[in-house]
Amino acid sequence: MSLYYLQKVLYDINRDLAVQKQYQDDADTLFDNYALTDEERNALKQPDIGLLYVLGVNGQILMHFAAFHKIEWADYLQLMRDGITEHGPVREGVYAMTVVGERFTDNGNVES
Repeated sequence: MSLYYLQKVLYDINRDLAVQKQYQDDADTLFDNYALTDEERNALKQPDIGLLYVLGVNGQILMHFAAFHKIEWADYLQLMRDGITEHGPVREGVYAMTVVGERFTDNGNVES
């Protein structure tokens, strides 16, 4: 997995109308320009906001991608929570959940 390339493709989709069109018309060809795993490609295609979050995508980048897909703010936040439930703790990046033996609750607190 390369968090850099995953975030780079999202950044490009968020900012470039030509890339947005290519994403909608032929995502596989677009993704060939980035070193992405099959898991990342599938998450981008669905789009699986929860998995993208768990993979470590920065919330600022992910928020714009969700808006591009017309996902409402409250739904976006819930999809991230659901991602942790379904796919486990955030694996990489600034949101990585690295504290062993602790878990994050629905209200944002940490429990032992």
